[in-house]
Amino acid sequence: MDVGTGGGFPGIPLAILFPETQFHLVDSIGKKIKVVNIVVDALGLENITASHGRAEQFKGPYDFVVSRAVTHMQRFLPWIKGKIASKNLDPDRMNGLLYLKGGDLAEELGPLKARISALSGHFDGEYFETKKVVYLPKSEINNFRG
Repeated sequence: MDVGTGGGFPGIPLAILFPETQFHLVDSIGKKIKVVNIVVDALGLENITASHGRAEQFKGPYDFVVSRAVTHMQRFLPWIKGKIASKNLDPDRMNGLLYLKGGDLAEELGPLKARISALSGHFDGEYFETKKVVYLPKSEINNFRG
């Protein structure tokens, strides 16, 4: 599930890279979902469902939730709590959240046990200097009390 997909990022590129995987792109702004549907149709992507609505409206389960800095993490987690599938795709990595975020995350993440990967080590350019991918396993999401 791509929460707050906007124009389809990162959901559309991920669907192109992983054609065997189903993606559910969600945005609360209907015009954005209309654009996503036009792009999906033009590209002939059959592994995407796009929905106008809020993340809280959709039950799941989803193996992973992805998002690009939709809101403060403490506000975001209740939206996806209980939506992560119990069965892990990979025995070495628990299903969970992949969240693109910038800046200092220490205060925002607080006591959450997150794995943070800086994008600056993988991509060149000023944009990537402060960007990170935050990975939270489903156990952290489901145990969140906020």
